[in-house]
Amino acid sequence: MTTPKFAQIKQFIVDKIKNGSWQEDQRVPSENELSSQFSVSRMTARRALSELTDAGILTRSQGLGTFVASFKSQSSLLEIKNIADEVKERNGRYSCSVHILESINAIAPIAIALGVEIDSVVYRSVLVHNENEKPLQVEERFVNPELAKDYLQQDFTLLTPHEYLSNVAPLTQARHTVEAIMPNNEMCQWLNLYNEEPCLQVIRRTWSSKGIVSFARLVSPGSKYRLGGHLTFKK
Repeated sequence: MTTPKFAQIKQFIVDKIKNGSWQEDQRVPSENELSSQFSVSRMTARRALSELTDAGILTRSQGLGTFVASFKSQSSLLEIKNIADEVKERNGRYSCSVHILESINAIAPIAIALGVEIDSVVYRSVLVHNENEKPLQVEERFVNPELAKDYLQQDFTLLTPHEYLSNVAPLTQARHTVEAIMPNNEMCQWLNLYNEEPCLQVIRRTWSSKGIVSFARLVSPGSKYRLGGHLTFKK
């Protein structure tokens, strides 16, 4: 089966970025240049650039052109850290319990978050991360099977989803929303909360160079967890 021309252009651009030929913030060929190089219409070239822009691989600036995105942008707000490492850095004992590991059909919000078709099969996991045998965080994660096909075969008591996904689909971009919530009964059970207590919820979507990898909801008791950040400004 012949690969569509727009997909060939996307792969060409991704390969240039992955092998270091094109660096962050470097201008990439224009629609006209790509249409000439690949002997396609401008519309086809535009589709390739638009899809890579939507995936966070490229950024477009009105009147200036299209550029390789900064793949370190996520650290300007929240550093993506492995929770097992966080616990160990505090000299704590990390452990994890797996409550759900399954394939499901994606309802509309999950499909939109992962950039897949509604009702297509995605993977879902629900884990509780513990520090010194006490629940610290519930992680509910939805994963694109195309980018992590062996996700359901992993033993997440031995490695975290973050560690596995970082190996098979290295992180290039992440987006977060953070809010305070009141946990429902199921969340209270998972976190061993016996009194109503506000929790910190982080919604996180992560990308690799090939697209959206996962959509996760991380919930921690407000009394046990906090977020910090470090800002670095470019000169």
